[in-house]
Order: sequence, then structure tokens, then C-alpha cells
Amino acid sequence: MIKNLLRGFGALSLAFVPLLAPVPAQAAHTAPGSRAAEVTTLADAIGLVQVDTEDRTGYVRTAFRHWNSGALADGCNTRNEVLLAEAIVAPTAAAGCKLSGGTWLSYYDGQEVTDPGALDIDHMVPLAEAWDSGASAWTPARREAYANDQGAAASLVAVTARTNRQKSDQDPAEWLPPSPDAQCRYTGEWVATKLRWQLTADVNEHEALQVFAEGPCEDTVVTYTPAP
Repeated sequence: MIKNLLRGFGALSLAFVPLLAPVPAQAAHTAPGSRAAEVTTLADAIGLVQVDTEDRTGYVRTAFRHWNSGALADGCNTRNEVLLAEAIVAPTAAAGCKLSGGTWLSYYDGQEVTDPGALDIDHMVPLAEAWDSGASAWTPARREAYANDQGAAASLVAVTARTNRQKSDQDPAEWLPPSPDAQCRYTGEWVATKLRWQLTADVNEHEALQVFAEGPCEDTVVTYTPAP
């Protein structure tokens, strides 16, 4: 799988400049009063992620309650609050927070989307992967906080349903965004989310991330804030 990653790097443009902070500029779903952000290189950030085996024993998606009532007292659930925050053209919110109109850019595949129903809200680190990596030991309340995390813009991202379902519960050793220009940002946000929630990585995942850090994404800077 790591060899496949290396072959995939050939599609990356040499002129690509990684984002200095791997968060979408338009994403405003960051909770007030959050802790100070940690900023480091991708290579150093990967070094902070503990390597451990993964175990999916007992996993059910319903262990992570979502979508809840959201971070704001606006009558919208978490899904719609993320859509409102990430829209590049704001939608109209009718009674019951029913959204219409608006435009979004799905950064995984570079597609512009005008129908909110065509978008999924992706958990940057999928729920099953989070379970494998430490969330199985959390309380139900902490798993709910993870599944609805608007305290960091990278945690939840509006993308085309197609790419979200292609990704499924795979880690970066197994799946990358189809847009080459998205891959360094994606890697940085994946690592940032693992660090935010103190999740581990298995050996293959960790090695794949190191390939990014030592190759085309060596200039990527990771910004993360530890979860409460």
C-alpha cells in the first residue's frame, strides 16, 4: 500500500505549495474559548502520534451519537452548522434549519456543489478508525463530543458523498483524496485530528504518514488544539 502511495505522488504538481495551516479559510465552526493551538512541522507532528495496534472489537457506529443539536443555539444540528460554516456562498436557512441554495467546494475532489443534499459531513478520522485508535475506552459523552466536534475546523468537513463513501473508514495508508492538490492538506488535517484527540496510529498508517512528511508534504505545517 505504501508503494501505491509513492506512485501516487507522481501526480502531485512540483509547484504545489502546502497550506501553512491545514484548515479551510471559510470554516468558522471553531468553538470560543478553546485552548492555545500547537503548531509544528508534519514530520514532528507524526512523531508525536503514538504507534499501537488497532482493535475494532465491539465497535458499532451508534456508539458515537451524532448529529446532535450543534454548538450554537440556532436551531440547527451539527451537520447543518458545518454546512453553514463551510459554504462559499451562504445558503438560505428556513424553518427547522432546512437549507436551500448555497455553494460548497469539496476539497477532496475539487468539486463545486450547490445542493446541500449531495454533501456528506466527513469525520476526518472516521468513527471506526477513532474506535480502533483509542475511542473504545472513552465515555459515551466523549465519543459524542468527538462525533460532533466543531472545536477544530479540520474535524468535520463537507465533501461530496461519493468521496466520503469511497474513503469509508480507511486511513491514509489505504485512501487519499482523488485531487492531488488536496493530499498534503489532508495528511496534515488527519495528523492534527489524531493529536487533538490523542488517538494512536498503527504501523502501516504511521509509515504512510512518514512517506508524506519526507516527500512532497515536507513543508506542511500542522496546527492542532488539544480537545477539552
